[in-house]
Amino acid sequence: MLKYILLTLFSFEIGLAGSYSGIIRDTKTSLPVTDAIVSDSNISVNSDTNGTYSIDSNEKTLFIKACGYRPYKLNIDENITEIKLEPITVKALYLTFWGANINSKTIKNILDIIDKTEINSIIVDVKNEYGSTSYRTSSEKANGYGAAKNRTIKDIQSFISLMKSKNIYTIARVVVFKDELQASNNFEYAIKNKNNEFSRDNDKMAWIDPFDKRSHEYTIDIAEDAANVGFDEINFDYIRFPAKTELKLAKESTEANRVGAIEDFLLLAKNRLRKYGTFISASIYGNVCWQEDDTGIGQKIESLSKHADYIAPMLYPSGFAKGSFGVKYPADHPYMTIYKSIKNIEHKIDIKRVRPWLQSFKDYAHSKREYKKFEIKEQIKAAEDIKTSGWMMWSPSSKYDINHFSTREKNALTLDLTPKNQEYTH
Repeated sequence: MLKYILLTLFSFEIGLAGSYSGIIRDTKTSLPVTDAIVSDSNISVNSDTNGTYSIDSNEKTLFIKACGYRPYKLNIDENITEIKLEPITVKALYLTFWGANINSKTIKNILDIIDKTEINSIIVDVKNEYGSTSYRTSSEKANGYGAAKNRTIKDIQSFISLMKSKNIYTIARVVVFKDELQASNNFEYAIKNKNNEFSRDNDKMAWIDPFDKRSHEYTIDIAEDAANVGFDEINFDYIRFPAKTELKLAKESTEANRVGAIEDFLLLAKNRLRKYGTFISASIYGNVCWQEDDTGIGQKIESLSKHADYIAPMLYPSGFAKGSFGVKYPADHPYMTIYKSIKNIEHKIDIKRVRPWLQSFKDYAHSKREYKKFEIKEQIKAAEDIKTSGWMMWSPSSKYDINHFSTREKNALTLDLTPKNQEYTH
């Protein structure tokens, strides 16, 4: 008996894992949720076809996430064995770095649209292309470089609380390898040209080397902080190599090496973010949906989907070349462009794990077509018809017309907000 008591006390002292099990169901249908991910800070397990799971853990909190549902936090002490997940089809508007100021006209307009229409989600620039952060994160390096100098969110907890009070699904956009600020402070692992100078893109911004693990750690520190303050999802953008040649990199720029570097970044992100139960999405070029290789930038759906919960192809019709899909100008065929692109990858990934970026700006490349209610609705209808998990609308200046979206109430206000910024790609 004494031996049993001592063994029990020893097990408690060193925190040996207990076994927890339950069933996960859909709140609306009560049907079991298959392949839900149940995690503590170290391990993850998946629910089976009956929605049941079992996990060994010595922690007091578990996190449950499944594509098409809001994230769920389970406190073990509550002794809940049946978990109900709330389904959500994400319908998101992008909010610029400068628009994130809680007193800005931009965010007030977006919140008004959310109150009155189908929009239920927001994408916020937490780390932008320059490397600036919209609030002061816990990253000492980033703060030391001055990343928070021009921050637009002074109180991130109040910002998140406001979004949660409106039941808004929050997505933190974190730009990865395009980072002027980090590169200028770390020349040794900045991408350089053949003259050993900073290699800058058309925006005159430098990039950091995806082969260097220091670049991974830096950005994931910021992403982890965003998860910690309460964002539901981290969207990694510019998660690729620059579309340029003759670059000086830490490794030979072969397809296998490039794909491996991007995959390594996402694996580290998944492991670091596991303890927050935060979803991970990866933005990719739209033409990746049509290529079998990595298009020279390290992006392949098969590799990205190993560690990201959602894949977010930028399916802007204006971004496709003249003659694509057998038509003169893809921008004149918004429904077909979205539908066919997603249909083309259904053998590579479950479509419920696809959430495309859609176009909310004038066609800048070909026919100069204005993207108004018809064009917006056609893109949304395509995403819905092929049953994606939702969509994210990109306006480079975060100017949206409330009439472009289905309303929750009659007589919604029309906002005359015309996009002006010409930075269309990301």
